[in-house]
Amino acid sequence: MASVSPPTSISEPSSTIIPRTILDPRCSEKGRKRFWKEVHVRKIDNSRPLRRSNNKILTIPVTKPNLATAIAVEWDCLVSTQQALKPHMIPLTSLASRALDIEDSEGISNEDSESIRSNIATSLLRYFDTDSLLCWAPPPPLDPPGYEKHKSRTEPLWILQQRAASPIVEFLQKKLWPGVKIDPILNGHSIIPKAQSPETREIIYNWIHGLSAWDLAGLERGVLAGKGLLGAVRLVVEWGENFRHLIDDDERHTRQSFGIEEAAKVFSLEVEWQTSMWGLVEDTHDVDREDLRRQLGSVVILVSGCRS
Repeated sequence: MASVSPPTSISEPSSTIIPRTILDPRCSEKGRKRFWKEVHVRKIDNSRPLRRSNNKILTIPVTKPNLATAIAVEWDCLVSTQQALKPHMIPLTSLASRALDIEDSEGISNEDSESIRSNIATSLLRYFDTDSLLCWAPPPPLDPPGYEKHKSRTEPLWILQQRAASPIVEFLQKKLWPGVKIDPILNGHSIIPKAQSPETREIIYNWIHGLSAWDLAGLERGVLAGKGLLGAVRLVVEWGENFRHLIDDDERHTRQSFGIEEAAKVFSLEVEWQTSMWGLVEDTHDVDREDLRRQLGSVVILVSGCRS
């Protein structure tokens, strides 16, 4: 099933974006405590603005109304101040604060401001060296073992991995890094990863280093969630407001977009392939599956916007 393409325009933010069933305390479950009585999204500061850990106001760009609304809903669901101190209870707030911290560091003329971007770019480039999208299983032998003949395994993992990697690599080489050669890291029976060329690493490093603070924070979250660079880059480029020029409207309507579900399947391809035969461990595989989609969803909300 094809997923929905990113919207070409986003409606003007207002407090009506949040359903009244959320804002009206009378619509809450009986006996449920509420920390905030009402939550609104406004372009101007109100009497109780949300603040970051450094006491600065959490300011969201006007081109990101969906992010502002999502953060408002996030705080609307809190029932105590103690919950506000737990990062897992306010993941979008934490992610937006990370982007603002990167943005604030750019206004400081010292080595620390440059080291933040450099450290992030260097850290993310390590995931490129071991990207699961480029690590392929060996081709099946002519006489495969019995478990390889299980009815759930209609195709070898090697074929599925190449099929998943090919369109992503081709898209990035065509739209983002023209002329860059990206080779498989593990292919066949090798156990030693193949290093990418210094030219390729330099181009990708410079691209990461030059991202906006919001795109950089989103890419960092996507890479850490999926344990791979190329899939996260593909997701950011698909939904980022700063990359809309790379995909014209006609192309968006004639192809399948790369959304949360597509990215999650790429990141967890081998896990899904194995659990289809052996089964999943309850409260482990199923929790990881949903958590991955939750984190990738936060990336989409963070980088998307209505900038023309």
